[in-house]
Amino acid sequence: MGLAACVQTTLSGDVLIEVEVQPGASRQGIIGFNEWRGRIQVAVKAEAQKGKANHAVCNVLSKIFSAPVKVVSGQTTRQKKVSVEGLSAIEIISILEGRLES
Repeated sequence: MGLAACVQTTLSGDVLIEVEVQPGASRQGIIGFNEWRGRIQVAVKAEAQKGKANHAVCNVLSKIFSAPVKVVSGQTTRQKKVSVEGLSAIEIISILEGRLES
C-alpha cells in the first residue's frame, strides 16, 4: 500500500486525504506515512480539546498545500479525513512525496 492509497477523489471532485493526528507534539507538520493504516501522520502542538487539534491540522496542511483544508470526518478521533480545495489528487500526492522524502 503506497502513499496514493490515502488520497481519494470524490464523485463531486473533492480530494480527501486520510490522516492520523498526533496532538500535543513538540513539533508540527507531516511526520511520516503509516504504511499499515495507509494514513499520513500529522503532528500538531495543540491539545485535543474543543477542536483545537482539528484547527491546528487544518492550519498545518493548508500551509503545506497552499490551499484551504477542512476536516470532513473524524472530528473526535485521531483518524480523520480532510478535504483539500483546488488541488487534484496527483498534485497532492506529488506534494506529499516531496515532504516525506526529506
